[in-house]
Amino acid sequence: MPHKILVIDDEKQIVEILSYAFVREGLEVLTAFSGQEALDVIATSRPQLIVLDLMLPDMTGFEVCRRMDQTKETGIILLTAKDDIVDKVVGFELGADDYITKPFHIREVLARVQSLLRRIHKRNEQPDGDLFTYGELQLIRSKRKVTVSGQPIILTPKEFDLLNLFVSHIDRVYTRDELLDILWGFDYAGSARTVDIHLQRLRKKLGTDFQHLLVTVHGVGYKASRNTGSDES
Repeated sequence: MPHKILVIDDEKQIVEILSYAFVREGLEVLTAFSGQEALDVIATSRPQLIVLDLMLPDMTGFEVCRRMDQTKETGIILLTAKDDIVDKVVGFELGADDYITKPFHIREVLARVQSLLRRIHKRNEQPDGDLFTYGELQLIRSKRKVTVSGQPIILTPKEFDLLNLFVSHIDRVYTRDELLDILWGFDYAGSARTVDIHLQRLRKKLGTDFQHLLVTVHGVGYKASRNTGSDES
């Protein structure tokens, strides 16, 4: 089955150019010209990746990111005429994976799309089975679902990917730069602080009973550990 890619832009010419290039790459292309139309397509068709213009007639691309179902794995490439570092960081914090500034070269767009699709595939790999359990906590990889005592824990895609990465490699220490490379991409424009923020949110959602699962290795990075006596900060 070809990957589904959704192109969201109110400029018809840009939509046509990108759609033609993606079809030639063997992708199934969906299109939308407004934020609400995009949200409707995302809900019904579940594309693996979207190319999203920030300036839409009814809402910003940021608002589209906020309203998306963040429990689903969907790659997001933001497309904008502005090259503003603040916009980039805001977009990444809202779940975007990459950022392209207009005017763009179509070869660059295609390279970034293929790179993101490979990263999504890598993040979804299941190295040690479908189910991870730790006490009353369960992580089901195929469903991208986490429960505690049978109750679902609502995680964003990045939070789920972080947790899945850690518990798939118990006691393996990851530096912040490694986590940025694996989950955000090597050319991520934000700072390593975003890793700390995502870990803080993830720990809070998991609750106090699982504070010792995700461990801070001082001066290095983070790891998962089944040892409740570990050196978590």
